[in-house]
Amino acid sequence: MKQDFKSLGEDLKQKRNELNISLKEAQNATSIQVGHVQALEDGRMDKLISPVYAQGFLKQYAKFLGIDGEQMVRDNLELFVVKDKQEFSYGIGTVEKRSTPGSSVKWFPNAVWALAFGAMIMAAYFIARYFEVI
Repeated sequence: MKQDFKSLGEDLKQKRNELNISLKEAQNATSIQVGHVQALEDGRMDKLISPVYAQGFLKQYAKFLGIDGEQMVRDNLELFVVKDKQEFSYGIGTVEKRSTPGSSVKWFPNAVWALAFGAMIMAAYFIARYFEVI
């Protein structure tokens, strides 16, 4: 049955109240933040992250309440269509190379090991000459 997002939310809220479940209990059971559960129940899809998240949240929350969320989404697909072109404030050229602290010093441990190995070789050479092995 086709509905608007507000009436879907009212159905969810009514079912949650019938089951005597708090918003915090719903959050703990579904891992959906209280603010998003509240947005679902208030019919405020604009408060949700995106239409895809709205579908996922609706399915998961409805399932938790014992309602067929898959059917709710199938019956109301037009509610989850992005009407406006989304604009992003970043572009391809703004990607920065990230580094970890000390990433520029990766050569230092290798240099220490190389020097230590060289010192061992030299020490072995001089010890061998001292004992007249070579």
